[in-house]
Amino acid sequence: MEQNLFVYNTLSRKKEQFEPLSAPHVGMYVCGPTVYSDVHLGNCRTFISFDLVFRYLTHIGYKVRYVRNVTDAGHLEGDAGDEGEDKIEKKAKLAQLEPMEIVQKYTVDFHDTMQVFNVLPPSIEPTATGHIIEQIELVKQILAAGFAYEVNGSIYFDVERYNKTHDYGILNRRNLEDLINNTRDLGGQDEKLGKLDFALWIKAKPEHLMKWPSPWSLGFPGWHLECSAMSNKYLGKQFDIHGGGIDLMPTHHTNEIAQNIASCNKIPANYWIHTNMLTVNGQKMSKSLGNSFLPQQLFTGNHSLLNKGYSPMTVRFFMLQAHYRSTLDFSNEAMEASEKGFKRLMNALALLDGLKASATSEVEVAILRQRCYDAMNDDFNSPVLIAELFEAARIVNSVKDGKLKIDAENLAILGQLMHDFVENVLGLKNEQAANNDLPKVLDMIVNLRNEAKSNKDYATSDKIRNGLQEIGFQLMDGKEGTNWSKI
Repeated sequence: MEQNLFVYNTLSRKKEQFEPLSAPHVGMYVCGPTVYSDVHLGNCRTFISFDLVFRYLTHIGYKVRYVRNVTDAGHLEGDAGDEGEDKIEKKAKLAQLEPMEIVQKYTVDFHDTMQVFNVLPPSIEPTATGHIIEQIELVKQILAAGFAYEVNGSIYFDVERYNKTHDYGILNRRNLEDLINNTRDLGGQDEKLGKLDFALWIKAKPEHLMKWPSPWSLGFPGWHLECSAMSNKYLGKQFDIHGGGIDLMPTHHTNEIAQNIASCNKIPANYWIHTNMLTVNGQKMSKSLGNSFLPQQLFTGNHSLLNKGYSPMTVRFFMLQAHYRSTLDFSNEAMEASEKGFKRLMNALALLDGLKASATSEVEVAILRQRCYDAMNDDFNSPVLIAELFEAARIVNSVKDGKLKIDAENLAILGQLMHDFVENVLGLKNEQAANNDLPKVLDMIVNLRNEAKSNKDYATSDKIRNGLQEIGFQLMDGKEGTNWSKI
């Protein structure tokens, strides 16, 4: 933890030195999925980005309690999340299933997708339905503080009253008058005192399937309330990092801050980290434009916009090649470049074990290692880290080809650097590793080629080399013999 880490804080709009409340412990809360459909690529980008944050904080010695919730009730269709029909209930009615069948199906899908992307599970994964009691208690506290009111069994947060003593726009940097003028009228607004007021507890209509008893009505919690209650329970009223997609910042996270300040007079997190959007050929990804595809379609290539399928690790690598705060634009060209870059790193990693040290060294790898840390300490700058790792890969290949000398000490640092940053921090893994017999088969083919060369049967030797190249394997002849790698 001697590393000097700086994090861009949406709250202050600048990079700040990371100083946990109770080092070496770090509390991090990330808004998880609403489980009513297959997880989309934009969400995957967010969770891969926070997996990078989680991995790096752990790597530099912090003990991270990572809480990522599952919203399994209360997320309505409206922009603010508390107008319209419940997303899960709507899907359940269309499919003629129980809401919890929908929740189970898409929670399993979400976990499977995260595993395919090699995303580590969080320390705690609480659900909204598992924390109804905590949410009711939080509503009571906000009511007691005078920042909420009841109408016909529903409880609303009084934004204008809150804003008289606190800054409602502290995160989104909008003043209240502008927000009110830009808020469109929605159904149910006649119940509210103000346009911006949002639901803490919603009285359920008779046909509503998911509802719980409360002091005010048989109903269900508001979407914004869930995250406040769960982060409070597992990380305390104030913790280190709160994260999510940039689309959550203007309303959801703004309302979370208001709820927390209203109930205990504390901003919940010291550092607010937001990931940017995923676009396709320069356009926002959306179903209406026909440019939206699911992870599985990207893996198989089964979509009109895709030239072919790409492996999960290629997709992960592609996402990490852009800084988490930058817009990430998908294209076939970008994916193909990422595929080559990923293979280049994996090939270098595979070559490490066979490298031999010399008495002297022409490289100082410790400087390169520090540049890797410098990249990650600059707001988790994965694209700069990857550029440094390509330099490490160049050194590996030059040593392998006998073009560069490296001593035992620098070789050990190089090996540790590659394993630490490629595997442990970036979370990349060799997708061929599961096939344990493949290296043995290829070694046998290489030996057959060597025999052909020894017998001056160059036609057979070339035929083996060319045949392997056609199916994606490259042979490299050197002083120490012949080695192969995946192209």
